[in-house]
Amino acid sequence: MTSSARPAFYALSPGGWRDYVTLLHPPYTLWHLSYVAIGAGLAPHLGYARLALALAAFFLAVGVGAHALDELNGRPLGTRIGDGTLLGLAAVSIAGAVAIGIGGAIAREPWLLAFVGAGAFIVVAYNLELFGGRFHGDAWFALAWGGFPLLTGYFAVAERIRFEAVAAAAFATLSSLAQRLLSTQVRTVRRRTASVAGTIVYRDGREEELDAASLTRAPEAALKALAAAVVCLAVALVVLHAS
Repeated sequence: MTSSARPAFYALSPGGWRDYVTLLHPPYTLWHLSYVAIGAGLAPHLGYARLALALAAFFLAVGVGAHALDELNGRPLGTRIGDGTLLGLAAVSIAGAVAIGIGGAIAREPWLLAFVGAGAFIVVAYNLELFGGRFHGDAWFALAWGGFPLLTGYFAVAERIRFEAVAAAAFATLSSLAQRLLSTQVRTVRRRTASVAGTIVYRDGREEELDAASLTRAPEAALKALAAAVVCLAVALVVLHAS
């Protein structure tokens, strides 16, 4: 059977404002912003202003900049946004994120510049597959989109790194790796497969026809559940400091 036409389960019909919503990858952006909040929530004392700035920086760098570069590099979402617009979105948003980071480093902690530099590098190198795609693998995704945001959120608030932050970064890295592994099959079916054909024959004699939906249903349900779980954890840690 012919595979699904939508490039992602959250993708809207192409055209106009819908393309910009799709470009943000809403559930995944919220997922990875939650790592920033989890890191900040693990700090001994949570500064909400610092958390807000960290979230703003990552929303610009990842939610807008990284995804604009990714769409520019091969059009995986099939949006109708022009190349110039995508490039402009990426440049302005990444520059804005860097500016927030530099401002924080000047105002509070110079070591933030290390996080700013690393983040700016990986967002470009990963999404444009620079250096022969060396930074575009599963491990780099897990580290850059999981462990790194959590450590940055923690450091932005606590101004140091302690064991609990490293342990939580391992959690974020592994959960991001799970996201990557689950989404790989989904992307393959939705974006690169022309058709799916086959039948599962069970031991009791029942038969089930294979189609695109049967190959994406379980991993997409798992992705939605994981995204919701990480967001709930982030909310819980942030609210904990307010009580």
